Amino acid sequence: MAVSSYSLDGNGELEIEEPLLITTTTCSTSSSSSSSDDNGGNRNIGIGDAVDGVVDYKGDKVFDRSKYGGWKSAYFIIGIDIADSFTYWGISSNLISFLTGSLSQSTVKAAVNINVWNGAMSMLPLLGAFVADSYLGRFRTILFSSVIYILGLGLLTLSVMLPFDHITSGSPSAFQVIFFFFSLYLMGTARAGCKSSAQAFGADQFEGGDPKECKSKSSFFNWWFFGLCFGSSFSHLTLNYIQDNMGWSLGFGIPCIVMAAAIVVFLLRTKSYRYTVNEEKQNPLIRIIRVFIAAAKNWRKFSSPNTIQEEYKHLGANNFKFLDKALINNYNSSSRVNSLPCTVSQVDEAKAVVKLVPIWVTCLIYAIVNAQSSTFGVKQGKTMDRKIGADFQIPSASIQIFESVSIVIFVAIYDRVFVPLARTITGNRNGITMLQRIGCGIFLSTATMLVAATVEKRRLQTALKFGLIDMPQVTVPMSVWWLAPQYVLFGIADVFTIVGMQEFFYDQVPNELRAVGLCLFSSIIGTGHLLSGFLISTIHYLTSRSGHYSWFSDNLNRAHVDYFYWLLAGFSAFELATFIYMSNSYVYKTVKGELQMQQGHLIEPVD
Repeated sequence: MAVSSYSLDGNGELEIEEPLLITTTTCSTSSSSSSSDDNGGNRNIGIGDAVDGVVDYKGDKVFDRSKYGGWKSAYFIIGIDIADSFTYWGISSNLISFLTGSLSQSTVKAAVNINVWNGAMSMLPLLGAFVADSYLGRFRTILFSSVIYILGLGLLTLSVMLPFDHITSGSPSAFQVIFFFFSLYLMGTARAGCKSSAQAFGADQFEGGDPKECKSKSSFFNWWFFGLCFGSSFSHLTLNYIQDNMGWSLGFGIPCIVMAAAIVVFLLRTKSYRYTVNEEKQNPLIRIIRVFIAAAKNWRKFSSPNTIQEEYKHLGANNFKFLDKALINNYNSSSRVNSLPCTVSQVDEAKAVVKLVPIWVTCLIYAIVNAQSSTFGVKQGKTMDRKIGADFQIPSASIQIFESVSIVIFVAIYDRVFVPLARTITGNRNGITMLQRIGCGIFLSTATMLVAATVEKRRLQTALKFGLIDMPQVTVPMSVWWLAPQYVLFGIADVFTIVGMQEFFYDQVPNELRAVGLCLFSSIIGTGHLLSGFLISTIHYLTSRSGHYSWFSDNLNRAHVDYFYWLLAGFSAFELATFIYMSNSYVYKTVKGELQMQQGHLIEPVD
């Protein structure tokens, strides 16, 4: 179905532009026709004059799209993304080397610690989003979090500058370990608040009610991910080498300086950003929680007035009827005002969030697979031939650059080649739907684990062939470049699934909860890392009993990481089948005045 979009010409007259298909990302065709000035008086504004739901840095409505928001502002926000990616990947990609080296931890313990840290870092954005959406706003949350972020990086640098005496005592002191992990978690906590708000703040620079900006918003998520991978690629090229050859203090100190510089640059554009306005007096996340509490309190009540039924018939909200119980006292009780239950719109918001749960759950296995790129692959690379030329030896963590580079390249290919080609076939403005994009990535993640298992099996066979099974310190005569294909597949899968999940959870939650929506995506990654740590610990316990070698033995030549990869491939295949089933029954969010895509076909909203 086509819908005409409206705009003002140069003389202020309304004109109808060419019919436009609007799909996947919410693109509204309605705009406010009037607004209030600063003095409370009303002034008539032509349709499309004011950007809905945002103000400038003074708190005034935004009328000039070329001056406020858009790509000119989004680029500065993407700059934070690049610096953050450079910082995070510069630390996390080689963290297993620091933990097993300077902190003398076993491979299993280091892998679990990394997964728990990454999991916590990905879960904490939920708290940051709550603070941003409910109290501080996204800009101030970015600012305050960044200050703590830089402080954490400074303490982390100081912690690795302390002399480690594990050579003489066998292990570092308890103070050194505690100080290091305190700094690491402080940095990670602050990063969570900064990153969750920064991405939502960047998307806020584009209006869904403007056809051109709606398309740019969809592209923003692609280029956000491009920036992420550009930063990580540069860190793999530089920081990993510096850490291995020049010391950890310099390798951790440089990210601190880079992050501080990025925040300064971000603040230079303060006067030209668009700032969202939350018109609801009650905290948006509290509204959602309140619905569940009210529904639970009314669980035993069966009253279903015709008024409720008629309202829901009008709104078309017929799913998750157990939440309708949150409305019961609204019609049957004479309780005081402050104890009144929820409104129909609040229940609809809660239903919109609950509707995302099946998709959230089915994506968890992908997150477990995603967690493996920075742990065992790095340890495998340390055992392999890493020489380039006669003397230069690349850091094992730098092999992850293939993931970052493949993302950088494929994001551009996806945005400029794949989407236009797919659009001609599907008629979908974004080429394919968000769930189709996620599904493609899950399929590729299955292939990634199959390739990883095959390569590790070959590495073990090579070690056996040359009699190196019990010589873990000797280089296995197999090039580290054998690991490249799995990292390339990791990257391509991320372009589909990671970006797809970001866009999906941003788009499908109520407008006031969009930072929380992005954190629902982040919580998938976080939960996946935590589940990965639990899975590794469980498998290690089960396979190391009775004196047997663990799948994750410190001597990787005696371990069986390949079995672990085969197991994850099986999990991923099951996930793909489940995801296809769930996505086929999913109905995209429908908002008054907007068009949405349901499984590739346009549907009209209920007015």
